[in-house]
Amino acid sequence: MEQDFGESKQKFLYIPEPHNDFIFSIVGEELGFIGCAIVLILFAIFIWRGVLIAMRSKDMFGSLIAIGITALVAIQVIINIAVVTSSMPATGMPLPFFSYRRNSTIYSTL
Repeated sequence: MEQDFGESKQKFLYIPEPHNDFIFSIVGEELGFIGCAIVLILFAIFIWRGVLIAMRSKDMFGSLIAIGITALVAIQVIINIAVVTSSMPATGMPLPFFSYRRNSTIYSTL
């Protein structure tokens, strides 16, 4: 039995907060290994570009801002994926740019 996009079963009863904290597991269920790999590659590109911007900055303030924003996103990604894969206990950390209403982007800038 083949499953279409958006017809996953686990998001209805089995996973707490599937739209926020465990969105990566829903991506894995609906898009499979390739979808998870694409998401991880996109985050790796974001982090790599942030580090390049920090290294090429002309002043120390710009470098610190770039590496700070990049580190905030990278830490959120690492913690969220560790929680989804049961490597650490649930923390309530949303996945940046993917969680419901993009609230993680707003909270990371505060």
